[in-house]
Amino acid sequence: MFLLSDLSILESKDALGCVPEGKVLINTINAHSFNVAQKDELFAEALAKGDYLIPDGASIVKACKFLKAKSQPRERIAGWDLFSFEMDRLERKSTMLRENDAPSVRRGPKCRVMFMGSSEKVLAKIKERSAIEYPHLEVITFSPPYKLEFSDEDNAAIIQAINEANPDLLWIGMTAPKQEKWTYQHWKELNIHCHVGTIGAVFDFYAGTAQRAPQWWQEHSLEWLYRLVKEPKRMWRRYVIGNPLFLWNIHKEKG
Repeated sequence: MFLLSDLSILESKDALGCVPEGKVLINTINAHSFNVAQKDELFAEALAKGDYLIPDGASIVKACKFLKAKSQPRERIAGWDLFSFEMDRLERKSTMLRENDAPSVRRGPKCRVMFMGSSEKVLAKIKERSAIEYPHLEVITFSPPYKLEFSDEDNAAIIQAINEANPDLLWIGMTAPKQEKWTYQHWKELNIHCHVGTIGAVFDFYAGTAQRAPQWWQEHSLEWLYRLVKEPKRMWRRYVIGNPLFLWNIHKEKG
């Protein structure tokens, strides 16, 4: 059984600043992914054995308190929070490197961020927006084939693209649980030395192809309801069935 009380989960947004440099895998967990992990052993292993896990949902924060879990997150840390923190950090670093260089050797961005996942359309919009908001970053993108399972050739091409890009920050966006399982399975083949975040929905939010809930909904832990109202056909099973299932799983864990 996949137990929430056994997981090591970051406690606050401030803790993001304590994540060390180097090759680090950061995943997110919410009520839906917790439910899925009950029946998907590889996904459960990927979440449990990643380097860091952030509580992307008020339900996770409250459940940890209810269970008296070893990790007691004080606030929700959304995938968007992770994305903003890491992008801002890298932009500052790249800006500082440029300022410290002599003008004669300034040949472009010093730090590189890679977005692996989603469609060419979404990636193009990400590249366009990031050029404005993060002008000192070089953005590399790779859109994998749209299929349930990648072939060995697909995997080799993705790994090669990532290793050749050698990014200073890598985002993986293929929706859960695919993105977490793929990254976990191929972690040792990625010859990179940077933070890696699995943040599927953020790709669409940042590109503007999907709308994130307004601030009021976020502050009142109703972002899930906003997504349900906006996309009832796609989201009804996750929330109408998934939310009661999450409560059941937590009470079962409580014993």
